[in-house]
Amino acid sequence: MITGKDVDHVALLGRLELTDEEREMYTRQLNEILEYFQYLQRLDTENVQPTAHVLPLKNVFREDWVGQHISREEALANCPDRDGSYFKVPRIV
Repeated sequence: MITGKDVDHVALLGRLELTDEEREMYTRQLNEILEYFQYLQRLDTENVQPTAHVLPLKNVFREDWVGQHISREEALANCPDRDGSYFKVPRIV
């Protein structure tokens, strides 16, 4: 069971300031989540196959092929700032 002290500890770790109402709300919500997990633990899942995804999805890859490309000048035509044949961007350190 989650207590207000537990919520205060997590809030301290997250550098959060909680009001008394928020502390009570989060304590209640976290306890409801834990109660639901206890409910889920009681379900019979013995004959349920493990799945990675609920839908039968798979990756569909296409073949790579060389096509027509725009010229360097066309690529740089709307560039706000350039240095010769390169995009010029602000330095980020």
